[in-house]
Amino acid sequence: VKYVRSLYRRRVRYRERRFVIEGVRLVEEAFRAGIAPALLFYSQGVNAIPGGREVLVELQKGGSPTFAVSEKVMRAMADTVSPQGVLAVVPFVELAPPPSPSLGLVLDRLRDPGNLGTILRSANAAGVEQVILAPRTVDPYNPKVVRGAMGAHFRLPFEVLSWPEITETLGAVQVLLADVRAEQAYYEVDWTRPSALIIGGEAYGASREARE
Repeated sequence: VKYVRSLYRRRVRYRERRFVIEGVRLVEEAFRAGIAPALLFYSQGVNAIPGGREVLVELQKGGSPTFAVSEKVMRAMADTVSPQGVLAVVPFVELAPPPSPSLGLVLDRLRDPGNLGTILRSANAAGVEQVILAPRTVDPYNPKVVRGAMGAHFRLPFEVLSWPEITETLGAVQVLLADVRAEQAYYEVDWTRPSALIIGGEAYGASREARE
């Protein structure tokens, strides 16, 4: 229990290179992406979730260390108020973007975990091929981000980079900044060109580095 709870702290997550996922849907998404849990915990509550038992059986076939726990222990390990009876510790996801992404997203100083999770989920649905997290952006492995992204972590390449690294990574693609004061509307942009869209933070917008 202490080990799982420790992974809710950023410092420990990055030392261990692991994070926690909760619920049947997220655990199933990881399984379908070929990510084997380092640790898998379940309680009787998983049987009450549609498809829960089936997902658990498939995961157990994969050979991951699996532990049956009481509902009390599950609640102690979970970050949610009402856990679904299954929780896994999985390794950090390292998906490589395509060599020349047609559409990338740079997130600059986003601080709200729920917002980042929603953006990752939407980016995955919209066909974004690469997400870059600029300095001072909330940790993508924050539990609220993971829940909000609803499995996008396992399908969408993302990485945390410094601004010099971002500049080098983007290369010669068309770089655009989302700004309420912009003179050009989004529908006037030629999105057929390889592009990267920068979205600034909720409180202060894009940083000086992003605008340069």
